[in-house]
Amino acid sequence: MKTLGLRLAQALGLPVVLLAVWWFATLDSTNFYSPPLRDILDRFRELWLFARFTDDVLPSLWRLAAGYLAAAVAGIALGVALGLTRTLRRAAEPVLEFVRSIPPTVLVPVIALIAGIGDTSKIIVIASGCVWPVLLNTIEGVRAADEVMSDTCRTFGIRGAARLRHHVLPDASPQIAAGLRQALSIGLILMVISEMFAATDGLGFSIVQFQRNFSIPEMWSGILLLGIIGFVLSVTFAVIEKRVLRWYLGLRAAQRKGA
Repeated sequence: MKTLGLRLAQALGLPVVLLAVWWFATLDSTNFYSPPLRDILDRFRELWLFARFTDDVLPSLWRLAAGYLAAAVAGIALGVALGLTRTLRRAAEPVLEFVRSIPPTVLVPVIALIAGIGDTSKIIVIASGCVWPVLLNTIEGVRAADEVMSDTCRTFGIRGAARLRHHVLPDASPQIAAGLRQALSIGLILMVISEMFAATDGLGFSIVQFQRNFSIPEMWSGILLLGIIGFVLSVTFAVIEKRVLRWYLGLRAAQRKGA
């Protein structure tokens, strides 16, 4: 219980201090572009806890989830195939490097022209950016699989799905998780950017509309909400990762104790 309280204090301590500094620094602010934090929090409560939550926040989270999951499935599947097959990896590498060098943000107008301004284009934008950390980490994780275990699988004739399930994916899972964590932050950024162009709803759309209408407290409230969403997603991912990789974290802890 004490450990949980200490971790909670460590996680929330700095944000609380920063909010307090922000509150007192802007308490009597008359700057149009830097309104008092109390005004921002008032707008936050009015805007995002009621109607706009379903109208703008939920559509954004749906697009993020769809794009992220599509990128995770594609990145892991292709990464396993490329990691296991040297010939295929060498053949695909030039194309992958060329496509990877194109920033997903540059493709937003092009994708909007092809797929329209609906959810599909925004999901494609998110997936196109999230797939790379998952793909590259999966390839490296598969290539770094334990050679002794690989030889054991060959010796006992363990191939195909059984080898993937019991050897390749468990060995690569720590690096796959690292790629998924990186992809989550990239997905959040691309979610906002995709909604700033040719959109009719979403957090990015709302923030741009507030900025264009000089509704500065409302704009800051949207930015604050994005930070909260990012924090919640990061904590949620960390909890899931800890449960899924419990065996790996336990092994690392045992190795540190032995050293």
